[in-house]
Amino acid sequence: MAYVVSLFVLVFLTVVSGFYFSKNPEKSRMFAKKVFAGNIVLFVMIMLFAFITLTPTSAFAETHTTTPAVDTTNNTGLGLIGAALATGLAAVGAGVGVGMVGAASVGAISEKPELLGKTLIYVGLAEGIAIYGLIVTIMILGRI
Repeated sequence: MAYVVSLFVLVFLTVVSGFYFSKNPEKSRMFAKKVFAGNIVLFVMIMLFAFITLTPTSAFAETHTTTPAVDTTNNTGLGLIGAALATGLAAVGAGVGVGMVGAASVGAISEKPELLGKTLIYVGLAEGIAIYGLIVTIMILGRI
């Protein structure tokens, strides 16, 4: 629960600082870079702490019983983190790709309106990255 709360606070602070910097653009250049770097460092520290604490620490000796073996490790948390990272990073990558391709396509369409169909194909290809992330997430969740 502490991981979820700390990551929620991190996201909340990022959104609030984004609103603040959009209202005060003269202060935003250097300070925004420092806030972003600090945000990345905090996120990496939280994720490393989560990986360290979610790994099983006890080893069990093998017993010869007639009952089927039960998985004593709890790797569900790591699987869920992997699924979340697959979806999140794919969505961020797709957003960056759509942003760059969309900006370029608007510029191209403003000069030559007949390029609309071709530019929509490129935007669709950039959005396909998010679909791949969802497919990987579904595959990970199917294994848990």
